[in-house]
Amino acid sequence: MKKNSQGRIVKVSGPLVVAEGMRDANMFDVVRVSDERLIGEIIEMHGDRASIQVYEETAGLGPGEIVESENAPLSVELAPGLIGGIFDGIQRPLDRLVTLAGNNIARGVTVEAIDREKKWDFEALLTSGQRVEGGDILGAVRETSLVLHKIMVPPGISGEIESIASGSYTVTETICRLRTDDGQVRDLSMLQKWPVRRERPSQEKLAPEEPMITGQRIIDTFFPVAKGGTAAVPGPFGSGKTVIQHQLAKWAEADIVVYIGCGERGNEMTDVLLEFPELVDPKSGESLMKRTILIANTSDMPVAAREASIYTGITIAEYFRDMGYSVSIMADSTSRWAEALREMSGRLEEMPGEEGYPAYLGSRMANFYERAGVVRCLGQDGRIGVLTAIGAVSPPGGDLSDPVVQSTLRIVKVFWGLDSALAYRRHFPAINWLNSYSLYSDQVDEWMDREISSEWSYLRSQAMILLQEESELEEIVQLVGQDSLSTSDRLKLEAARSLREDFLHQNSFDEIDTYTSLTKQLRMLSLVMQFYFLGSKALSDGAPFRELIEIPVLDEIARLKSVPEDRIVSHADRLELELTEQINSIIPQGVH
Repeated sequence: MKKNSQGRIVKVSGPLVVAEGMRDANMFDVVRVSDERLIGEIIEMHGDRASIQVYEETAGLGPGEIVESENAPLSVELAPGLIGGIFDGIQRPLDRLVTLAGNNIARGVTVEAIDREKKWDFEALLTSGQRVEGGDILGAVRETSLVLHKIMVPPGISGEIESIASGSYTVTETICRLRTDDGQVRDLSMLQKWPVRRERPSQEKLAPEEPMITGQRIIDTFFPVAKGGTAAVPGPFGSGKTVIQHQLAKWAEADIVVYIGCGERGNEMTDVLLEFPELVDPKSGESLMKRTILIANTSDMPVAAREASIYTGITIAEYFRDMGYSVSIMADSTSRWAEALREMSGRLEEMPGEEGYPAYLGSRMANFYERAGVVRCLGQDGRIGVLTAIGAVSPPGGDLSDPVVQSTLRIVKVFWGLDSALAYRRHFPAINWLNSYSLYSDQVDEWMDREISSEWSYLRSQAMILLQEESELEEIVQLVGQDSLSTSDRLKLEAARSLREDFLHQNSFDEIDTYTSLTKQLRMLSLVMQFYFLGSKALSDGAPFRELIEIPVLDEIARLKSVPEDRIVSHADRLELELTEQINSIIPQGVH
């Protein structure tokens, strides 16, 4: 075994420590700094001099103190015990840290991410004599009532099972003995380790096609994200980023949720830690934490730990993806991570890019988002795993020209632009329908037309056209007033207002309105657009505009969002009949 290389500190600059005498160490090795054994990672090597990013407070460190390399990259532990856990950026479980060190966690405290004492009931799915390769499922553990944790052969190993048995084991005990292809015998346990900066392998990446249904009308109908896709939610303070991420964590079609609080303000992260365990999973009625992993990294933690939290989160998400699950990862917010990169780049005295951010900001962000996707997992069963990545961005003052926003938009395929003006008007979700977009719309439209209704893509495109025309007409109205418009243009404004207030506005705190199925979304959109289509024809047939916009059924269409899912079809069918009858009743006789 390679001897740990030791060096001595020559410079301390905030979270950056420079040590010399580290010739035998490698890039991205984990190191222990000083007698307090602070955890750090080598991010640059020049001869025997290593630049180290320290993930704990460095106050009080000085030249001459010892730095020792562990000769292994920063890795996460992967085993039963992850689900429902709350970890910091370097995967230390916060509940056990508090027990060990109290509320003010002392420096250098180390605790294993996965409990080594707890026993899990392992059920073997294979038998002795069977041939296996990396990714094959050996057996399963019922980790929570919602998650069956599948124990896989680590990547890069293949051979024949010598012995395997169901039973109660800790994560480090041997569950399977494998004779590998090179004749060696390997003992496999439930615990795996994986370097966080390295993507977990798969057989192939597939193109995302199916939408990830979220139950949020503006997202599913106008700006859908595909399963295995990438999305960004930029917006200023108070525009509802956190609420949207909570809604997606709760309602989006995902088996597992990994939520990364990447350096948000302490009180905001505290809210997440308090609220998530209280959230109820609507599909099962159990606590949402039974399929959630939280990585909490508040702004008072060292800046460098923000970067580690991003990689820790995505690696854990990939592990569950490899089991064949659909996983969604929420990063809140990547701006804090970018600030950490900027600080470290400045301390390394690198040439700055735009606004002081490092020139490699875009490539680091791409490395994160490109780990999302639909994959054919390793293993002989050909299972498909999905990892969807959604990142919140917090540009100062909501400025979308910020380098972090621009770097993100070059990578992700969906942009949900939050608008403070909408938020001030209490229109939530405050996603601006004029500057948001989804590059998955074409594939999702095909799926919706096939699976939900052949009318879906037509209604969606007509509704988008109506909203854009409303925006153009608003400018004219501000100049010359609404009365100077033609009746057809005034009908456009009325239909667009109904679209905004009755369809796009959604109350996440209302028991019924918080989630809308695709069927209900279609019927709501269809009724608003039918009013517009039938109303346009009625106006051309001589119907009076004032009577048209005062037909009684419009009030019921506005209240359709409050109708429970099980009554929506019969309710919408009745409203469609009434809409047609009431519009026909105001058309002058003899025109029908």
